[in-house]
Amino acid sequence: MAQLSPLAQAIKQQHLTYLSEQKLHHRLKQIQQNQTPGDIIETGVALRGSAILLARLMPPTAEFHGYDVFGMIPPPSPNDDPKSHQRYQIIAQGASPGLGGHRYYGYEPNLYQKVLDHFQAFGLHPNNPRLHLHRGYFEDTLTFRPDQTIALAHLDCDWYKSVKTCLTRIYPALSPGGYLILDDYYDYGGCRQATDEFLAQHSDLQVVISQENLVLQKSPRASAKSQPTIF
Repeated sequence: MAQLSPLAQAIKQQHLTYLSEQKLHHRLKQIQQNQTPGDIIETGVALRGSAILLARLMPPTAEFHGYDVFGMIPPPSPNDDPKSHQRYQIIAQGASPGLGGHRYYGYEPNLYQKVLDHFQAFGLHPNNPRLHLHRGYFEDTLTFRPDQTIALAHLDCDWYKSVKTCLTRIYPALSPGGYLILDDYYDYGGCRQATDEFLAQHSDLQVVISQENLVLQKSPRASAKSQPTIF
């Protein structure tokens, strides 16, 4: 296992992410090497260490867009598994622990401002024209300009409805060769069901990582220099 970069180490030390940063870093490096056009987006920002990493390391022509309700997450639906409903009950009862002994992020009275403070602490000023945070439910905020493309999307949104909404909205703008990272595929049944249903309808999405989290790549154009790499 490769060592974390100093940036990723600092993010981990401040308890800002649950994620393994190596894979996000590798996806960004591959995008830069292969010159995949488009912005970097994250749905489900939370505190968010991964957003800081993505925004700090993204290609110079890209913009970062983070989408989150920045508060208490919505409940799961009948399409979600018992584990998801049990998890939500713990959260709703105020009994969910946070990272490193801190308060669970969903209980923060002003999570949006806390995220801005974290971004600024890592050199990402809120007025940066390449940094955008969108507050609200995905069905209300997750829209793209006709000319906007996406190189990488990190989906960390737990439940069936949220994942299905994100995949449906993001896919048309995803560049050939672009990546979708499904953080909760192996954790929650609703995420897995929504993803499997979407994959069954889109044969141009290929699985390039199927451990720890699921990473999909949209088939590159025939003339593209890069090909999917299996890890």
